[in-house]
Amino acid sequence: LNERGRVLTSGHSVGERIGHGIARVVQSAKNLEEVQPGDVLITDKTDPDWEPIMKKAAAIVTNRGGRTCHAAIVSRELGLPAIVGAEDATSAILPGTMVTVSCAEGDTGFVYEGQLDYDIDEVDLAQLPHPRTSVMMIVGNPNEAFRLSMLPSNGVGLARMEFIINSFIRIHPMALLEYDSLNDPILKGEIDRLTPAYTDKPQFFIDTLAQGVAMIAGAFYPREVIVRMSDFKTNEYANLIGGQLYEPKEENPMIGFRGASRYYHPHYRDAFGLECQAMRKVRETMGLKNMKLMIPFCRTVEEGRKVLEEMAKHGLRRGEDGLEIYIMCEIPSNVIQAEAFAEIFDGFSIGSNDLTQLTLGVDRDSEVVAHIFDERDPAVMDSLAAAIHRVKAAGRKIGICGQAPSDYPEIAEFLVKQGIDSISLNPDAVLKTVTRIAEVEAELGAQVGVS
Repeated sequence: LNERGRVLTSGHSVGERIGHGIARVVQSAKNLEEVQPGDVLITDKTDPDWEPIMKKAAAIVTNRGGRTCHAAIVSRELGLPAIVGAEDATSAILPGTMVTVSCAEGDTGFVYEGQLDYDIDEVDLAQLPHPRTSVMMIVGNPNEAFRLSMLPSNGVGLARMEFIINSFIRIHPMALLEYDSLNDPILKGEIDRLTPAYTDKPQFFIDTLAQGVAMIAGAFYPREVIVRMSDFKTNEYANLIGGQLYEPKEENPMIGFRGASRYYHPHYRDAFGLECQAMRKVRETMGLKNMKLMIPFCRTVEEGRKVLEEMAKHGLRRGEDGLEIYIMCEIPSNVIQAEAFAEIFDGFSIGSNDLTQLTLGVDRDSEVVAHIFDERDPAVMDSLAAAIHRVKAAGRKIGICGQAPSDYPEIAEFLVKQGIDSISLNPDAVLKTVTRIAEVEAELGAQVGVS
């Protein structure tokens, strides 16, 4: 940024980019269509069903949220500058005015009045080092996959299904499975409108999910792509078309009916079967054997066994035709019982967002205690180290796919020193972090040589 202007508001910066555009203040989802390409989206907070609109924006600013909120996670993946937790953004910024959003000034991001002058740094990819630690990416939008595959990485350490389900499918899988017995003609009409070529409604879910995941796996082929099975919370599933019929109302969905616990439960088991059929199609029909699968939020070893049994029923058997199944290491029980989980899964990927939340007892969706959420807390760092050492001692691979290494270079440095196998980064953090990882490895090599 080459100049400063009047500060309209400030908050937590996401990434290190700068963007400018016309401020478009959106008070509710009803006004989303007002957002034009290149606008700066100003809102209270974003939800998963906003993602198709978010990718139009030049930058995003929200009143609420911390570094692991929805707006922050999606903005990183899209490579957009974002400021979250600005508190007064929707009232402090006048709709229709030109603003500059700067995330290039440290942990605090600023919204300036007017279009300010700034420089754009260019990097020669051919000059980047090649660290021993595997550097991978976090990808969710299939439409971005081919562009992102050009960045220097060893593949995708976290491919998220949620964008595909939200943007391309949009219908709750149980509503598709129970289409014939639905009594609501308006709901059935909406489903018909989105699935005109399908008399077999569940097949729409299978085909569309398979196509989206295949775009990611194909873009990075033959590099490995680890696909996480769906990890919506109940409130997010409820926002899908027909979702209100199938989802319970929970006081704290973040630690409720999510992840592995859904996959074998009578209320969702059949829907998980559709996910499994889609993933089998990607591997067997489309031939993308570089795809691995990952189970999120698996609380106990017994729960892990139940999920593997469900997957096997649909032709996804660990070890068969080279299929590897990983587990997200994001609950303290995953660290404490790492050796037992290692007996039934092929690898681990640390989810630092949830691991931090559950280690510190902080609801990461709560602004009141958001300041306590910090992956650099000694308790969290000890958990990261313990997970790496225990998993490697058990002979399994372990990586990380949370936000921490993208946000804090010192955490990436710490993980390399602990001997982590891979680090998955948001696209906007790949270039700077690759360089730092190579420097740390060189320092460690020099220390070994001296000793």
